[in-house]
Amino acid sequence: MKDANMTETLTFTDPRLAELDGFHVQLNVSNERADIILARPPYNVISMGARDQLRLVFEALDADDRVRIIVISGEGEHFSSGGNIKGFLEASPEHVSHLAWNIAAPSRCTKPVIAANRGYTFGVGFELSLACDFRIVSETCRYALPEQKLGQIPGSGGSARLQKIVGVTRTKDIVMRSKRIPGQQALDWGIATECVPDGDLEQAVTDLVTELREFSPMAQRTAKKLLNDTDDALLSTAIEMEGLNYSRLRQSEDFREGVEAFHAKRKPAFTGR
Repeated sequence: MKDANMTETLTFTDPRLAELDGFHVQLNVSNERADIILARPPYNVISMGARDQLRLVFEALDADDRVRIIVISGEGEHFSSGGNIKGFLEASPEHVSHLAWNIAAPSRCTKPVIAANRGYTFGVGFELSLACDFRIVSETCRYALPEQKLGQIPGSGGSARLQKIVGVTRTKDIVMRSKRIPGQQALDWGIATECVPDGDLEQAVTDLVTELREFSPMAQRTAKKLLNDTDDALLSTAIEMEGLNYSRLRQSEDFREGVEAFHAKRKPAFTGR
């Protein structure tokens, strides 16, 4: 159903998504925005089943032409305190082997994905956020990978992604000490994209959505894939891949529109072609 803001609760044809486990999805067609909202108060614990469903939802939204930008957030004071601890003991080895693939869904998604983090953003909540393209945090945000306290290590890409961002020394400090990183420190260390007062988080995310929608969808998809693919490439390989993608985009209608709009001193009307 739709509300006054023209936001509707999204349902899916896939029977595996007939009943979402601890989260819901909203669509605002006029803003080309989809929101995945973790909703298992008070801490928005992410169940094992929800991990499978989150992957499927990202794949469905990636294929939905009405959606340009995806935002993932949590209801209430916290993004997520992490996973269902008991669920790890109950899950089969095969299921556990899929955890990292499921949580990497935001990274594989061709569209920009924004994580809106406040309060506890622990364990899989942190790992899910690290797989997103942008992390907008409130000053109340606390990032942590607390698995050492359970005699375990992060299992969904957390330590690997974090090391790419902050280096091995800081990653050891976070992982091996189960250390909590405040929002401002996360910004200073390059983990967060932006840190804002708690009451400004939603507006900061909305502003970023508005900004991203002004760019060419094709150029954004290309930039995201290129940056992901070259993250661990040699510099010479990365430069070559950048050049190949640049040449491909030169043939696009969006590039022509961008150049013509620049010379005409008007706002470009990109179509994604």
